Amino acid sequence: MDRRRALAAAAGLVTGALLPPAVASRAAGASASAAQSTPAIAATYRNPVVWQDFADIDVIRVGDTYYASASTMHYSPGAPVLRSYDLVNWEIAGHSVPVLDFGAKYDLNGARGYVRGIWASSLAYRPSNRTFYWLGQIDFARTYIYTATAVEGPWNRLTTISTPYYDAGLLVDSDDTLYVAYGNTTISVAQLSPDGRTQVRTQQVFTTPSSVGTLEGARFYKINGRYYIFLTRPANGQYILKSSGGPFGPYTMRQVLLDLRGPIPGGGVPHQGGLVQTQSGAWYYLAFVDAYPGGRVPALAPITWTPDGWPVVQLVDGAWGASYPLPDMPTPPRPVTPMIGVDTFDGTTLKPKWEWNHNPDDTKWSVNNGLTLRTATVTRDLYWARNTLTHRIQGPTSTATVQLDHSAMRDGDRAGLALLRDSSAWIGLKRDNGVTRVVMVDGLTMDGSWNTTGTGVERASASVPGGRLWLRANADIRPGAPRPGTFSYSTDGVTFTRLGPAFSMGNDWRFFMGYRFALFNHATQALGGAVRVTRFELTTP
Repeated sequence: MDRRRALAAAAGLVTGALLPPAVASRAAGASASAAQSTPAIAATYRNPVVWQDFADIDVIRVGDTYYASASTMHYSPGAPVLRSYDLVNWEIAGHSVPVLDFGAKYDLNGARGYVRGIWASSLAYRPSNRTFYWLGQIDFARTYIYTATAVEGPWNRLTTISTPYYDAGLLVDSDDTLYVAYGNTTISVAQLSPDGRTQVRTQQVFTTPSSVGTLEGARFYKINGRYYIFLTRPANGQYILKSSGGPFGPYTMRQVLLDLRGPIPGGGVPHQGGLVQTQSGAWYYLAFVDAYPGGRVPALAPITWTPDGWPVVQLVDGAWGASYPLPDMPTPPRPVTPMIGVDTFDGTTLKPKWEWNHNPDDTKWSVNNGLTLRTATVTRDLYWARNTLTHRIQGPTSTATVQLDHSAMRDGDRAGLALLRDSSAWIGLKRDNGVTRVVMVDGLTMDGSWNTTGTGVERASASVPGGRLWLRANADIRPGAPRPGTFSYSTDGVTFTRLGPAFSMGNDWRFFMGYRFALFNHATQALGGAVRVTRFELTTP
């Protein structure tokens, strides 16, 4: 059995089986009778390989395992690390930045960090000390480096460097020297000390021609003795710089892609990702596609190289392919953890697919075979409420269903399930004057500076018997236009009743992060109330 067939067999990719979203089965030339008697082997994958919001991707391989990092802005923990054994099926393994301890605004303490925090950053592995490195700048003020010996953590801060390495790419050179490529339009390279704690040298190496415009999102490579800085032109192009004279240049530039049709109808141009080489020597480009209202989602394409050392994206009918042959890989050691399905909050820790809106108050939540959210903030503005827990939406459409025990709510409390972004809506519970109602609320809005402009308008309500309720939100995140989100509830977990009008999820890009499902519980009068989430399920049609 060749490696591709072994990979498909190990993943259970046979006719009649439920295939992962990124994988399509192919049985070319087989007769109907043959197809019935012989399982079809999955030999192609579909883009996007992950239809969830993971932007500004950096991707590396360590042995037979692939890792990728992504931007998370104001969500905490930050900088998720994804893991794959085939570049197609991915799981979330951990976070490189355990807490956003970069100032009070990341605690929603007198200020807010929306659209700040973890921007394009870099993930690298250093064989000499068997250590992973994450590097990123925060608030244009300074650069932070975190390290871990396993991506699951613990991750610890190694150092802070006063130079803010904007949109940085970290390179561990073949002689173990650490270099950083960074900048916007003016591209620089820094050399770090052998322990990675300080800057030894920094030098401008390239100025983007005015005919190109802006270049940023650096990724730094050494390939066949040459140095490459991979750069994006936001949000429609990718360029690369090449030097045969060393990491500080001189560099020459070539266009990799510009205004290339992407693989998602209504979506943007694939760009701002990373290059990675497989065990067999093949190269791939993992980019992201602007696909709002869902966010920016990863797409994968094979790369070839010209004889003089320039990368070329392999196209399908003049576009980034909607599908390609599966990469030739060894049999994976195990299936990856699906990004959809049921979470009963078993154990005593949150799974890495969850991220808080800003840092949580850790005294006000707990996991113990169920998630308890105690009110942490007195506010009428969900955007100021601490301990709102978020989960990415699965595209192109998906449904989140939550089982909620609300018996410990207090007067003035608000708890529920939101579609969260700079324009938001939710279904949930209001408890006032000893009476609990299920309500649908929209009109939660921010302006372009991320200040609250609307705290919500109640559109529909119903009485709630008992202390347990199921809440459901359905989200259509197909890109290209505003899309509907709808809400419903159930008293038995079987029969659901629609509540309120459809909510229009906007497809503007400027908030950067896409819509998320969000669990929340905040007070409007006094702290002390709580809700308990015993089940969260994310399903696709």
